Amino acid sequence: QVLLVESGGGLVQAGGSLRLSCAASGRTFSSYHMGWFRQAPGKEREFVATIRSGGDWTNYADSVKGRFTISRDNAKDTVYLQMNSLKPEDTAVYYCAASYLYGSSWSTRSWGQGTQVTVSS
Repeated sequence: QVLLVESGGGLVQAGGSLRLSCAASGRTFSSYHMGWFRQAPGKEREFVATIRSGGDWTNYADSVKGRFTISRDNAKDTVYLQMNSLKPEDTAVYYCAASYLYGSSWSTRSWGQGTQVTVSS
């Protein structure tokens, strides 16, 4: 089991940027595919972005494509989410997730505790 701890959330004005980090400990980080998901009040948790274990492939939700970038540093056991051109509709709790499987077979093995992102208009 891998333990995930997110950081970097906060309050930002529309059009601004934030960088989320997710530090992993426990089992070998580089063996996991990693992802970011988010949940807005009253809504289901939704996919934001994923990255393969080697960092060679990424996927994004259409709503964030071109604005968000997922990356990872396996030497630091950390995955990042750079969020630019933020919109009020990006307001949510953002969760880091780890999976042994990628793509349509994604199955979350571990979740972080979440970090709040609030975008004011």
